[in-house]
Amino acid sequence: MALIIVSNRLPLTVIDKTSGYRAIPSTGGLATGLGSFYREYGAKWVGWPGETERIEDVTGLLAEHDCVPVFLPRELFRGYYHGFSNRTIWPLFNGFATYAVFSKTDWEAYRRVNSIFADKVEELAKPGDRVWIHDYHLMLLPEILRERDLGVSIGFFLHIPFPSYDIFRLLPWRKEIVEGILGADLVGFHTYDYAQAFLEAVARIKGYENKVGLIEVGRRLVQVDVFPMGIDFEKFSRKAESPEVKREAEMIRERVGDRRIIISMSRLDYTKGPLHHLMAFEEFLNNHPEWRERVTYIFVVSPSREEVERYSQLKAEIDETVGRINGKHGVLGWVPVWYMYRYLSFEELVALYSAADVALILPISDGMNLMAKEYLASMNHLRGALVISETAGAAKELLEAFKVNPNNIEEVAETINEALTMDREELMRRNEAMRKRIREFNVRFWADSFLNRLDEVVERTKELEVKMLSEEAANEIVRAYREAANPLLILDYDGTLVPIVDDPKEAEPTDEVRDLLRRLSRRGEVVVISGRDRSSLERWLGDLEVTLVAEHGGWVKADGDWTATAPIDRSWKEMIRPLLDLFVRRIPGSFVEEKDFSLAWHYRRADLRTAREAVRELIHALINLTASINVSVLAGKMVVEVKQAGISKGNFFHTIADGGWDFILAAGDDVTDESLFSALPEWAYSIRIGYAATAARYNLGRREDLMEILDKMAEGSNKMGRDDME
Repeated sequence: MALIIVSNRLPLTVIDKTSGYRAIPSTGGLATGLGSFYREYGAKWVGWPGETERIEDVTGLLAEHDCVPVFLPRELFRGYYHGFSNRTIWPLFNGFATYAVFSKTDWEAYRRVNSIFADKVEELAKPGDRVWIHDYHLMLLPEILRERDLGVSIGFFLHIPFPSYDIFRLLPWRKEIVEGILGADLVGFHTYDYAQAFLEAVARIKGYENKVGLIEVGRRLVQVDVFPMGIDFEKFSRKAESPEVKREAEMIRERVGDRRIIISMSRLDYTKGPLHHLMAFEEFLNNHPEWRERVTYIFVVSPSREEVERYSQLKAEIDETVGRINGKHGVLGWVPVWYMYRYLSFEELVALYSAADVALILPISDGMNLMAKEYLASMNHLRGALVISETAGAAKELLEAFKVNPNNIEEVAETINEALTMDREELMRRNEAMRKRIREFNVRFWADSFLNRLDEVVERTKELEVKMLSEEAANEIVRAYREAANPLLILDYDGTLVPIVDDPKEAEPTDEVRDLLRRLSRRGEVVVISGRDRSSLERWLGDLEVTLVAEHGGWVKADGDWTATAPIDRSWKEMIRPLLDLFVRRIPGSFVEEKDFSLAWHYRRADLRTAREAVRELIHALINLTASINVSVLAGKMVVEVKQAGISKGNFFHTIADGGWDFILAAGDDVTDESLFSALPEWAYSIRIGYAATAARYNLGRREDLMEILDKMAEGSNKMGRDDME
């Protein structure tokens, strides 16, 4: 089982020297993290090698490092990378919607390049292999590979934030992006916020609900989960102790003198907040003149996308701001801001980390930000202070750091002062706790966790496929039914006999459904069991010779009259109804349905995002409220129901279990049917519509498939009634 890693860039970049091509390590968190040990997995890495003309030479050079290049024409790459990836997705997903450009030409280039990457993966992949796709450049690739049916497991990891739906819906191709990502078996994010935002988009655009991040997509499962990326802790910690880095750190301190050192590393990118860093330091000097000539701010900016006008403008603003701060506060012998606009070597970077008293890391938006972890790993002396933006993904893990709102310049300035003046023992205690955490949850742990989870999800899907009702099993059910002398059918109503609809009152059975039930009832006992009230079932099906069961088993009509299966207790409703009414007022489009044995809050017609947030709160409140009364709380499809305890479909079955049945088939589509499936004898047939984990014997993809089976079972029933069989 081979591993194929796919990303926009390879972990190596090919450069053309006069002596020939050379491969040097690429920059970026993924390349420096996973790139250090991917070959230990026996992996091949697929990606763009950079612009080159001598394809054969480059391919051979990269093959020595188990890298497989994807060559792209310059104009196509421009539209895909500089265009859609970085002029559309990058600003939009980072919350800068006004910066986003929506170009159909760029979108077509993006689609084309994702297809080219798929071609390369298809050349390499064999059935059973694992394909791990990375980041926003390749969000269509999972679905393309899925459609090609290569027999591989597919993982996708997004290294940038996933935006809220209010922002994501601005994207004209949002449906295609969601469908592309859902081609994966496992979708990973750095934080729960990003995962929840994606699940929200999935629900809004595709209508797929999730259960603890598990989504049913067609005939398979997609797991959405959180995997905070780590770093190679030991690599940074060991390098900080190396002689060359110690010398470099000492040289930095000698040049600064006895002043305290604040550092920041930022890419030339508006999402990284380079101007916010400078404005916060300027505010710090304004508010704390006692620190003038006692602190030096080393501000490093890595070049990025300078050919883009917005980035070149940002570069000019940074230059101007640095000049203003140094001109305003600098004196002979002291320059407040040491500004470097270049890439640092690994040794220079670790030396700077090691020398710093404070690391100021203030991205406006950042999927993770590994620099914060790198700083901690390099700080073996434990004496530095980390000030990090609360909007960085890493802030969710680095609990002991100084966390700030990067847009609150005054707050950041005061936090810098706090970091510089904090008791050393307290700083060391904080840093030791964070270092212990990032040492344990390093980049190897991240990769292993993701790949192990991918295997688990694929195995779970395989188990589900084993339970999928095959054509052979369906034929067996039909044959057993026709041969039975006393068959019993127990059929759920909504989602099984009729489709789920927004307005429950509009779920009338079609003439075809009524005719089907009529034919089946001539052959044996038919029970239609539902959470609906008895008046609705009576109105729709009361003239048929079928047993009707309403309110999940609370009412039964078997011989012409409705009979309650338990004494009706309405006393608890006065306690519950005000709470449900409160949520009706809070969530427009929701409503309360009162039945004899239950109260149900429906939210199918409400705004799904708002309603889903309310559901968790409502269920929590209901569980606390009902702890001392004899009711149960049930979360169904777009409904939260509070019902009298002891009423269930499973309990109803126990009342008819001794009917001498020689064939039983039960079918349903949601959690309310699970008690019925569990109550059936082992030899009975049971079918859950959908691909959720279930106590049913089989899963079936669509209710239409069940209707076809029932129709085959009913064939000949017009000619053979119950009396004819005796």
